[in-house]
Amino acid sequence: MSLPLAAFWLRMWFPADSFDHTAAHAVDEHVAMLLQGEQLVPPPPLPPALFLTPEVEQAVPMVQGASRQWELLDDAFRQRLLLVFKLMAERHGYRMVLIEGYRSPERQAMLATMGSSVTLAGAGASYHQYGLAADCAFLRDGKIAISEREPWVARGYELYGEVAASLGMTWGGGWRSLKDLGHVELRRPGVLRGGAQPATGEALSP
Repeated sequence: MSLPLAAFWLRMWFPADSFDHTAAHAVDEHVAMLLQGEQLVPPPPLPPALFLTPEVEQAVPMVQGASRQWELLDDAFRQRLLLVFKLMAERHGYRMVLIEGYRSPERQAMLATMGSSVTLAGAGASYHQYGLAADCAFLRDGKIAISEREPWVARGYELYGEVAASLGMTWGGGWRSLKDLGHVELRRPGVLRGGAQPATGEALSP
């Protein structure tokens, strides 16, 4: 990895001291009605080969071991994330794809050994372990588009963040010092082990 690229990764993923995992977003009345509506069903699984392209593998360390099992996500979080997918498609024309949802403590610990450019959250210190976080990207022309260096993808992440926030979730792209554009989570005080703060740099990198 070249020095400029390494500097870019460190700048993107070095943790922010001001991160507050207990904060929550209000859900507006219209969105509340949507959440009380029909139970959305996860989309059919995509071929594993789609996640093994150089672009995705560069962005997501050990992507082959990432869980994309919707049933392992918390029920409330799963419905909100599915509604994000639905609204992104209907309002903005972006088809979204789950890159990683639930993450076992063992996988989290393994990712933590890879350094701060991957994650600073050890086992039990990430909402992924509780099915309350997900890393997502976009599907375009039959391929996963994940790099925000592409203007279309960058715009998609902005819209994704707006929709997620309207549903009461926290978007990683809205953090003060760090940007984890594909990451969303549903914060619940007291969930994280020992009250730990989750690292703002999760495994999904832009």
